[in-house]
Amino acid sequence: MTTTQQTRTVDRQPATDPTRRAATIVGWMFVVTYVTSISAKIWFYPPLFDGNYITGPGHDSRVLWGAFAEAILIIANIGSATALYTVVKHRYPNLGLSFIASRIMESVFIGVGILTVLTVVTLRQDHAAAHAQATAGLATVGDAFLVMQHWTFNLGPAFVVGVGNGCVLGWMMFRSGLVPRRLAALGLIGGPLIVASGSAAVLGLIEPGGAVQNLSATPEFFWELGFGIYLIVKGFRPTAVTALTATPPQS
Repeated sequence: MTTTQQTRTVDRQPATDPTRRAATIVGWMFVVTYVTSISAKIWFYPPLFDGNYITGPGHDSRVLWGAFAEAILIIANIGSATALYTVVKHRYPNLGLSFIASRIMESVFIGVGILTVLTVVTLRQDHAAAHAQATAGLATVGDAFLVMQHWTFNLGPAFVVGVGNGCVLGWMMFRSGLVPRRLAALGLIGGPLIVASGSAAVLGLIEPGGAVQNLSATPEFFWELGFGIYLIVKGFRPTAVTALTATPPQS
């Protein structure tokens, strides 16, 4: 009797860690939000506020690229929140949804700002060659739209971000330990500072977009930048991920 012994070869390939993939997506989305928001504010949009843009020669292509950059910013905002939700939903379902809601509200303000910019560009292109009396009225209308664009920034990135990215996201990351708690503490510091300075700007206590508001945003700046880079390089901390999925849901 001959016994045939079969050898089974098991293909041992490392399984893809879904949380690592989610961390990479969230990290890159945060980086994209940085690139698009900063490029729009510092490089593309300044011609809008230099002199009388709507009746002058204008830099339409440059401003339109700024609007496009902010449209990409909206996608990155919502993408980062939904990708993060797949990781935190087991323990923090309510806070995870709150973060998504805050990202959507921030994006709504950004979207209104984009519409005001596109409206100003269209008015300039269609009516810049009008007679003097019409041009005077056009400048007033253009200034009104640009003021609205300013306020969309003050209510979105300069206020709602403090609630969502600072307080909600910072608290989730601090409690869960998915990233180093010292890093998450920057969000818990920066978030309330942005909310406070944004509230003061709305109430007329400080100059909107002035030195006080810019200084108060510094901890949040480093929190979001550090968060994105950390997730790209290292991902979520494995021990925290294990504890996250094994713990009963909280708010």
